[in-house]
Amino acid sequence: MQPSRPVRRTIGAAILLAVVYSPAAAAGQTPVADKPAMTPRPPLLFSEPWKLPPHTGEPTDENMRFTPAVVTNQRLEARLYGADAKVVRAAVHEDRVDLWNGMATSPVAITLRDRRNYVDLTGAARLRLTVRTNAIHPLNPVVKLADGTLIASDRTIDTHGEFLTTEIAFTNMRWYGLDPARLIVLPEVKNPDLSRVDEVGIVMLAPGGGHGIAGSMNLSTVELFAHPRPR
Repeated sequence: MQPSRPVRRTIGAAILLAVVYSPAAAAGQTPVADKPAMTPRPPLLFSEPWKLPPHTGEPTDENMRFTPAVVTNQRLEARLYGADAKVVRAAVHEDRVDLWNGMATSPVAITLRDRRNYVDLTGAARLRLTVRTNAIHPLNPVVKLADGTLIASDRTIDTHGEFLTTEIAFTNMRWYGLDPARLIVLPEVKNPDLSRVDEVGIVMLAPGGGHGIAGSMNLSTVELFAHPRPR
């Protein structure tokens, strides 16, 4: 049964009054729209799972040392910084290859560089790492800018002895210069240009502690979600 014409007029008037005299309208405010969607994450730019270097015999601290051959992705090159970075070695844990710095007598940084592109770490860019920190030796993100400046972030990573996958967003960080030879922290670098980054990785700002449950890091799979910027 259809409502009579006067009833329909009453219903229409009530709806109009509800709109006109809504709290927002009564306060002279514009109704709030839905929040805009978050900036979408860039696609995966590269992934590096590492591999063991060529060797003969049982694996040792010497024959497993880092060489360019541990890099599986031909688009990438790995770079090591630190006075004793030469002793960083590859090992296998949890069926993955990782790089271990436990025998280094100096701080060590490990970075990856896309041979064809700078990388844009602004916005929703993310660095995803499978990593383990041992004892009280946290890690910090490190990047090399397009002008050659090496800088480290104040953000720390500590997995308390477990292999964990963690993501780093490059927003709301404070950055400090880093001496590329000794990895000594220098004065703060204000507003670095992260839209054209040459290398990206992590640094442990303390010497290794040797074998056993001692201060060290294991860096396993590295993935970068970022937009490329041609060199």
